[in-house]
Amino acid sequence: MTTVEQAENLILARLRNYGDESVPFDQALGKVLAEDIKADRDLPPFNRVTMDGIAISFKAIKDGINTFRIKATQAAGDEPVEIDDLNGCIEIMTGAVLPASADTIIRYEDVEIKDGLASIDAEGIKQGQNIHVQGIDKRLGEVLASAGQLVTPAIIGVAASVGKTHLLVKKMPKVVIISSGDELVDVHEMPSPYQIRKSNSYTVKAVLQQHGLQPNVLHIPDDPEVTKTQIQHCLQNYDVLLLSGGISMGKFDYIPQALDDLQVTKLFHKVAQRPGKPFWFGQYKDKVLVFAFPGNPVATFMCLNRYFLTWLNATLGLPQQLPVYAVLDSDFQFGPALQYYLQVKLYSNTQGQLMASPVEGNGSGDFANLADTEAFLELPLERSEFKQGEVFKVWRFV
Repeated sequence: MTTVEQAENLILARLRNYGDESVPFDQALGKVLAEDIKADRDLPPFNRVTMDGIAISFKAIKDGINTFRIKATQAAGDEPVEIDDLNGCIEIMTGAVLPASADTIIRYEDVEIKDGLASIDAEGIKQGQNIHVQGIDKRLGEVLASAGQLVTPAIIGVAASVGKTHLLVKKMPKVVIISSGDELVDVHEMPSPYQIRKSNSYTVKAVLQQHGLQPNVLHIPDDPEVTKTQIQHCLQNYDVLLLSGGISMGKFDYIPQALDDLQVTKLFHKVAQRPGKPFWFGQYKDKVLVFAFPGNPVATFMCLNRYFLTWLNATLGLPQQLPVYAVLDSDFQFGPALQYYLQVKLYSNTQGQLMASPVEGNGSGDFANLADTEAFLELPLERSEFKQGEVFKVWRFV
């Protein structure tokens, strides 16, 4: 049986560049930059006032001048107003351009204003205070965000600040989510006592949307010819097929045979893990990847997070994240010789340690249990007893 490490290596050996595309900057969230974003001018682009108050020349302070005649008021966005002499000042607002004749801002809290005069009521005034100097953050042409980064809300803001109306990003693979089985009915339908509503497809779709993908969804009935026809269509029109269910040993599990008939190369089937032991992975004509997950909701969810998202991040060239580890907060036992992914809640103790608290469900069909957890704790297959205080790798899914 394939080990978890072997499965991961086989999957990560099949990375592919899907090219680049230009998208409106405000629709790039969750995508990966394929270009550097550079400053189109100095940042800040001018000497920027950072406090509401008055603008003066510091030479006046050195000359012992304490009271100033207010010449004008300047708001953010106004053309700067210059000071005529050392006895003058400008009332000025946060974000305004600093006049060339001024070099120091005294905040309103340190000034008394009366009859058009502003008197300083503070000591320790420093030249250049309360000014964000032009170009101190970045100079014209310097890189603000590098290619290969995930586009976050902060990067959206950076793009807007330099007038990048479109961003060059890496193309996402075209993905289709396929469920199967006559026991599944649509969400809006009332299932019979022996049926259930479709849920896996919506769970998978929601996860993919969180990662910038917009997958299509397809359901295949338990019919061998329909199964083969539908999968053939998907192999010709998508980069990745994510299947949920129909890959075990049941009499109505037609998907493995359909994949074989369509000459999809099986790279492994069955992984030494729980949940998700029946996981099937293959490739079609060296370009289309097929992830066929077990139909049980927890198994689908674990395999999606553990394998597909790992592949997606790698194929998009995102930096490999350092592993996260947590301390098991209670003893746990698991008998079979399988790598176990234990559902846990995470919290920090008073020593700053990340702790994992097991939340045992009723098997891989207990999808309701996922709502009460936030990660899988990866327990090695060589052991059956896991002690409080031991440290294991964590796979977060929220």
